[in-house]
Amino acid sequence: MKFSDFKFLIAEGEGLTVEFKEKYTSKIDKDIVALANSKGGFILLGVNDSGEVTGEKLSNQMKAEIQTLARNCEPSLTIPKILQVGEVAVIEVPEGEEKPHSCSSGYYRRLDAMTQKMTQKEVKQLFKHADAVSYEERICRGVTWEDISKQKIKTFFKEAGMTAGKINPKDILTSLNLAAKDGIKNAGILFFAREPRRHILQCETMLVSFKGTDRVDIIDRKDVQDDLWTQYQEAMIFLKRHLSVRTEIKGLDRKDYYEIPLEALREAVANALIHRDYSVRGTSIMVEVHEDSVIVKNPGGFPEGMSREKLGSLSVRRNELIADIFARMHRVERMGSGFKRIRESMEKAGLPFPKISSDEFFFVEFKRPVKAKTRGLGVSEGVNEGVNEGVNLLLEYIGKNPGKRAPHIAKMLNVPLKTLERWLKKVKTEGKVKYKGSSKTGGYFIV
Repeated sequence: MKFSDFKFLIAEGEGLTVEFKEKYTSKIDKDIVALANSKGGFILLGVNDSGEVTGEKLSNQMKAEIQTLARNCEPSLTIPKILQVGEVAVIEVPEGEEKPHSCSSGYYRRLDAMTQKMTQKEVKQLFKHADAVSYEERICRGVTWEDISKQKIKTFFKEAGMTAGKINPKDILTSLNLAAKDGIKNAGILFFAREPRRHILQCETMLVSFKGTDRVDIIDRKDVQDDLWTQYQEAMIFLKRHLSVRTEIKGLDRKDYYEIPLEALREAVANALIHRDYSVRGTSIMVEVHEDSVIVKNPGGFPEGMSREKLGSLSVRRNELIADIFARMHRVERMGSGFKRIRESMEKAGLPFPKISSDEFFFVEFKRPVKAKTRGLGVSEGVNEGVNEGVNLLLEYIGKNPGKRAPHIAKMLNVPLKTLERWLKKVKTEGKVKYKGSSKTGGYFIV
């Protein structure tokens, strides 16, 4: 292992394929079988949970003990490399060829950045699917490294709170387990390809707002045919634009309260992107806004081993690599507690838990509060509410993307330029936004 690779592993932090240990102990066999039962990976001895190097000296005796622990696993494992890299001892664990593997204390698996003991049902599932290669793991044929976007990798580093430095797509995607010697995996294409839909036709989220409660009259529609991170962002922008919002100002503090908590909606959208069955062609993720509900649905029902009763208490991942990237970007928690957080945020807002159903698709249906339905609003009240929603969305976008010009903002918010210019006029008059720079190169900033 190169020293530069080692530094990158630490910078990435713990994840599906990387485990930090401050000191060596014989209990490391749990992490060895967990990595072997997942995608393989690295154990770094001499690094604490915060990513700080504390140091661990690799001795011949330690090497021998680690190899013995691996051989004593059932089925036996072989560790190809145990190296001293600077102050850190690095153990490379290959993906197991005879899954599931167990150690003296039982069966373990890797769930994002955690080593977790497996239940009897989970062990049976792993036995059953040991030879199956998931869609996200398959190599995407006909793709070259020129098809990978460095800008999207930079965005990933920014969201993950990491310093990008010099970007080598091959090294980065390989380190994230999104590429192998024979090519780039489908999961890597879904996140980092310049045009992912050229290679994976079903890489799409459809955003639709309907009039009334029937799926007949469309008010607004946007088909997002880009990477998964862009699909996530666009879905949230669309939902904010079409849901009612109440603003409270206390002193200098301002807080927006959407009719359905954004925390719950974020979890539902992320869940759809993480758990959809990407092998099913001719399908899309759907985010629908109706007069009385918001529905998020994704192709693929409950993953095998999961049921409605187990939501919030059991994590069964259809796409572990995709889940790991979203976790690194801080958009989902690592322990699979999304539905628990949906329940908590809905209860806090005094709203019922969404209806969950599943057939060939997985449905999450949020009921909109009666007071938020537009049919109960007068004309002027409805217009004012729509303007306020748009202005709030505009301010949020400029706050996160300072220096952008009106045509760019209108395109990103999917609104007519004239509408956006009315919103800009309002916030400029109120002293909330200011244009800085020349007419050709300047842009809007929050005051």
